[in-house]
Order: sequence, then structure tokens, then C-alpha cells
Amino acid sequence: MSRIITIAALLASLLFSTSLRPAMEKTYSNPVLVDIYSIKRPKPAPYIGTLGIGDPAVIFHEGKYYLYPTGDNHSYHVYRSGDLVHWTKGPKVFQTGETGLWAPDVFFNPVDGKFYLYYTVDGRIGVASSGRPDGVFHDLGSLISKAIDAHMFRDDDGCYYLYYARYPEFGIFVQPMASPVRKQGSPVQLITPERGWEMRDVPITEAPWILKHKGVYYLLYSGGSADSEHYAIGYATAKSPLGPFTKYRENPIVREGKGILGPGHVSVTSDLEGKLWMVYHQQKNGTRGWNRIICIDPLWFDEKGVLHGRASRATPEPAPVTAVGTGETARK
Repeated sequence: MSRIITIAALLASLLFSTSLRPAMEKTYSNPVLVDIYSIKRPKPAPYIGTLGIGDPAVIFHEGKYYLYPTGDNHSYHVYRSGDLVHWTKGPKVFQTGETGLWAPDVFFNPVDGKFYLYYTVDGRIGVASSGRPDGVFHDLGSLISKAIDAHMFRDDDGCYYLYYARYPEFGIFVQPMASPVRKQGSPVQLITPERGWEMRDVPITEAPWILKHKGVYYLLYSGGSADSEHYAIGYATAKSPLGPFTKYRENPIVREGKGILGPGHVSVTSDLEGKLWMVYHQQKNGTRGWNRIICIDPLWFDEKGVLHGRASRATPEPAPVTAVGTGETARK
């Protein structure tokens, strides 16, 4: 009898493991999101061309991912996903009568339960707020002039820091904040374009994004011209959110090559297992311009604290582990 029970248990175990295999072997292939907008301008011409979405900012909230990209140059749409792979276009969440509306960043403030949208328009950074990640964001006014690519970071001690790129020097700065909408003190310059890959075509460091790992602050940024296949991603580290930051000597960590074109403007989120994922754009082809596509790929720290990234294109890759299809509620 015991032998029969043992065999039955073994068969059940094999059947159970086989039933799990499809979920364990779930894959994705870049790009995960492609969308095209007309770039509009005042009459008499109705538009001046098309723009592929880029500059993605991603947040995770209550079991769902929300992605905010550069769109038609005068409004932002939100895209929603349960697994970082399959995206549904949502409503228009912010618009302006001005042109040059780029590179949004959305931050959820746990203190007041509101969402804050940091927008770039006509070469300045402003802020808007909403009670929902996919609701209409109401403009609260300008924050910083001669600046683009805002990113809000709230440290473990509750202090706020707004990172951005300032022109014409295209260095990356940080502005200490008393709240998500109120500045405190003076901005601090963190890095400038100085290395070869940052100077390719045009000297630029931009698109900041902050990670904190084991007490160290990692400033991810992009360098070179954003409309070229040479755009790339590097990082710098510091022991304080105000710096000083030291660039990683082997930058860029994600660059062109093997079918990868112009990877850049990274944002970072995590899956159900806590694995980091970079959400970023690539150039669709080698033609210079703004024909961009949204991609996702892993980002990880090694045992020495070195940050690594790996870009992919049109190849099956292990997918993020998410709550979709598991009956669970995603956690972060």
C-alpha cells in the first residue's frame, strides 16, 4: 500500500510541476509598445511629421503598471498594464496649448495620497496633480526654467529631491524640495557631459533616474543625442542624494550594438519577485529622428554593487514575474 501511495504522490508531483511550466517559461519580445503620434503645429499646416513614443516613465500602483511617454508634443496619454508586456492605451491625462511637451515623470506621494506629474514644456519644468494615476492632472504651475527631464525622488527619511537636466550646458542638477510642489534651497549640479559617449553628436547628459541600493544612490542617466542610434545609458554613484556623484568607469552600461539602436531615457520598476526592470526606448531603425519604440529589460546589481543592464530586441526573453494570471495581488 505504501508503495502505491508513493507512486501516486510522484505522479501528482509531476503533473503539478508540468502545469506550472507554461507560467515559468513565459517570455516576451521587444518592443513591448509601439505607437505613433502626429506632431501638430499651428495653422495653416496641420502637422509637421510623426513621432514614435519615447521617454517613458513607469510607476506601479495597486497591482497595475502605468506608463507615461512623450506623445504628440502637446499632451500626455497613460498606458496601463498588469505585466509590463501587454499595454492598453488609456485616456489623455494632461494637455497644454503650448508645444514641446516632453518627458513626463509621475510620482505618488504617500503623505497626501496624490499623484504628481512633472512635465517639460517649452524648455521649462512644471507640475500638475491628480487623485488617480489615470485621472486628469491639474496644472499647479512652473517650477524650474531652462530645464527638461524631471524626476522626483523621495528618500527613506521623507525628504524630496527633484532631478533634472539644465540647458544650455545639459548637466544634471538636483533641487531639494520641501514638498512635491515647493522648492527648498538652491539647486546642486551633479554631473556634466565630458566623456566620449556623452559627447557623441551633441554633448548631453539628461534623463536622470535615481535608485537607492544598500545606502548608495545610483543616478541613471542618458548621454549623447537622443535622436540617434548612439544614445546610451550610464550611471553615477554617491553616498548622498546631493552628491558628489562619481561616474561608473565602464559607462555606458547599455548601448547600441547587435540590433540595439539608441537605447535611452530609462525608468525603473520591479516585478512580483522584486526583480528590477528598466523601461526605456530604442530607435526603431538607423534613420536619425524620433521614430522610437518602448522596450523593457532586466537591471541588476552584482555582489560588488555594480549596476548592470542588458538590452534586447526581437528575441524571446524571460518575462517579468507578475500577478497577471496567478490570482494574486501584486506587491511592491
